[in-house]
Amino acid sequence: MELTPLTWLLALLPVLVLLLLMVGMGWGGSRAGLAGFFTALLLALTVFGGDALLAAVAIGKSVFLAADVLYIVWMALFFYNVTNEAGTVAMLGHSLPRLTPDRAAQSLLISWVFVSLLQGVGGFGVPVAVVAPLLVGLGYSATQAVIMASLGHGWAVTFGSLGTSFVALTAVTGLPGEALAHDSALVLGLACLISGALVAYVSAGWAGLLRSLPMLLLVGAGMGLTQWFVATRGLWTLGSTSGALAGAVVGVAYVLSPLGRAKAKAAPAEHAPSRSLVLALAAYIILLALAFSVNLIAPLGDLLDTVMLQLHFPAVATTHGWEVPAESGRGISLFGHAGAILFYAGLVAFLLYKRANYFERDDAWQVIWRKVSKSALKSTVSILALVAMAALMTHTGMTQIIARGISETVSAQVYPLFAPFIGALGAFMTGSNTNSNVVFGALQQETALLLGLTVPIVLAGQTAGASLGSVLAPAKIIVGCSTVGLGGEEGPVIRRMLLLGLIPVVFVALITLLRANG
Repeated sequence: MELTPLTWLLALLPVLVLLLLMVGMGWGGSRAGLAGFFTALLLALTVFGGDALLAAVAIGKSVFLAADVLYIVWMALFFYNVTNEAGTVAMLGHSLPRLTPDRAAQSLLISWVFVSLLQGVGGFGVPVAVVAPLLVGLGYSATQAVIMASLGHGWAVTFGSLGTSFVALTAVTGLPGEALAHDSALVLGLACLISGALVAYVSAGWAGLLRSLPMLLLVGAGMGLTQWFVATRGLWTLGSTSGALAGAVVGVAYVLSPLGRAKAKAAPAEHAPSRSLVLALAAYIILLALAFSVNLIAPLGDLLDTVMLQLHFPAVATTHGWEVPAESGRGISLFGHAGAILFYAGLVAFLLYKRANYFERDDAWQVIWRKVSKSALKSTVSILALVAMAALMTHTGMTQIIARGISETVSAQVYPLFAPFIGALGAFMTGSNTNSNVVFGALQQETALLLGLTVPIVLAGQTAGASLGSVLAPAKIIVGCSTVGLGGEEGPVIRRMLLLGLIPVVFVALITLLRANG
């Protein structure tokens, strides 16, 4: 299809509709998502040459993609409600000030370090779904909680989830991981500092950010350098996990050191909790242990992955020549999925807390599932609509047209500045760093070659932009909002998220530009 300003604008229209309704008018994710979906469907069947079969295939694939996400959403809500009903969320909120009374330091430990550790071993939506309620328990507003938990782990997405997004980038470009790891890990390591600074700012304002600078520099250096060291040694599957673990060690050591205590502002004394802190942390320890075991013990992972839900879809094409080959849709491992791991952890925690008499009601199991259903219904509609919209745009070439419009109108000197924004746009639309790398990775590589640019630097900008942009995706924000009682009120959260979340993307763009032209 010929690329003109009109076709580029029409390809972008579903995204513009979504942004206008959610950011401009404050609509919830379900209504705005449906509006975006119907806009994409109408354009797919008219302007971009799709037919009923293409639409059916795209929507069919989106059901599996959405189910992959919703499995996590429902089980993350289950996990959270188990801990909340047992009183452990509130208990952790009372206990953390005993480690450090400084609000900014507390938020950094939870919504920068711990959330990144969860990203390292988990996946879509899990970090925010688990951490945001913890922050609410500490006294932060629901909006603050979602923003901090989201922005805090943006740097860790590419090498998180056992390096899934980075592996996808190597697959679509045909380049070895060793050729791409250095530049990607370097840029993301620098972005780690910006992610932490945003968390401190949202948590405690400019005063908290300035007070946290020593902790930011020490912990950020620990996480970024460790991720770079591990990734460049061929262990990119453990990059974010190793970095976050190093950050946890450095962070706890810092807040317990004389320097950390001197920086901390005094806080009102909290009553000592009457229950065991170790038992309160047990649910999170169980979750991490299960995630590590399933991902790192190959026989166990293979055993749990024996039951896969998957369909094969036929090839489709538009009348303008855009083709999508026959392929299997997203496979969902019934027992080895991240959602299943959350369920196992929640179930074990439920039995543990029940034995310890932590539940006040005898029907706690029923209460937990009623709360899960109430919280998840709006998110389910939102995610189904948004994923279907993204699938329609991909299957009709709209996503590719948007990227081409950017790449074909800028010079070689300026293009590196746009590369991270293309990656961020792909992640924003699909909710996935991996999907953005799959859709735009080869395009960025080809453009870099044509313009005579260093390919690994441009691709580092692509995956770093996608990593940071993925946390701004409406689908992910909806996941976080659903766990803190903001279901249907995502618009204002997204509005503020975009203002703050574009800061690290701009930072990465400038770094990419300087390195490409240096």
